[in-house]
Amino acid sequence: MRCFSLFRGAGARLAAALALLLALAACGDLPQPYRGRPGGLADRLAVPLAVRLAVPPPDNALLPDSSATALAEAVTTALQAQELPAVATATPLPLDWLVEVTAERQGQAVRPRFRLLDADRRPQASTEAQPVPVRDWAEGRPEIFARVAEEAAPALTRLLLQVEAAIKQTDPDSLAAGPPRLRLAGVHGAPGDGNAALAGRMRDFLGNQGFVVQEAADGAQYALEGEVAVVPGTPGNQRVEIQWIVSRRDGHELGRVVQVNEVPQGRLARLWGDIAYVVAEEAADGVRTVVANAMAAPPRTGEEPPPAEAAAAPAPGAPRLVP
Repeated sequence: MRCFSLFRGAGARLAAALALLLALAACGDLPQPYRGRPGGLADRLAVPLAVRLAVPPPDNALLPDSSATALAEAVTTALQAQELPAVATATPLPLDWLVEVTAERQGQAVRPRFRLLDADRRPQASTEAQPVPVRDWAEGRPEIFARVAEEAAPALTRLLLQVEAAIKQTDPDSLAAGPPRLRLAGVHGAPGDGNAALAGRMRDFLGNQGFVVQEAADGAQYALEGEVAVVPGTPGNQRVEIQWIVSRRDGHELGRVVQVNEVPQGRLARLWGDIAYVVAEEAADGVRTVVANAMAAPPRTGEEPPPAEAAAAPAPGAPRLVP
């Protein structure tokens, strides 16, 4: 596993407001069961539909939570048998496509239905399985879920290929053509106006780095999410932890830019102002570095960052100012 840390100051023009200690950790060797083993559909499931299918536990399938989870896992297993990159998860990534499972009672039977949603949660296609007796469905019998999933998986595969063909007819260009497109999926957990302020500033700085930043998932090769946590720090201060999570269209997490600092209690309760500017300025460099580690990054405007070897540790006595 390759990891490195990058510590950078806040910049002279804003040092009086804040100097953040930025730690960038980009760790790339996460499990990827489909990488290097594309299978028999590799010649058909090609760019631009190089997507991951997320199968969340259904909440509208007439099942308790435990059975809903078991059904999602059965559907995932059946899709993987079709050599599709599917994963059972309650927390899909921003660029994941979804397999939405529902069920409707019809007399003494239950009819399972499956809907394919793109990353913007727009319905693309749907199919259904044969009815299941109410008692068998309610009992959550594994063999019933397996049969339903095995029946639905080939149909979902055909639908996915049809969607791909339709996309190619209207957008024949590769996703790799032109500037990299990144979906900014928002910032969460910040007090005050932090979520909006950080997202707005990050959009500006990523644009300066050569990315095309968009809110929709359609056409994006990368996704970026911001997570903020404010926890008690030293007496009179709060510890602010910010993570920028960079993922790729196939569901692989490329890395995280992690920023940690302490600010006076209540400093961020309302307006973030210059702090959002500094955070985004530094983090955008980190995001670009994470992407560059995976594949070619956009041309950098301005001076090049220091080599990773030189940036592996902060200089002795690196400044750490509190606004």
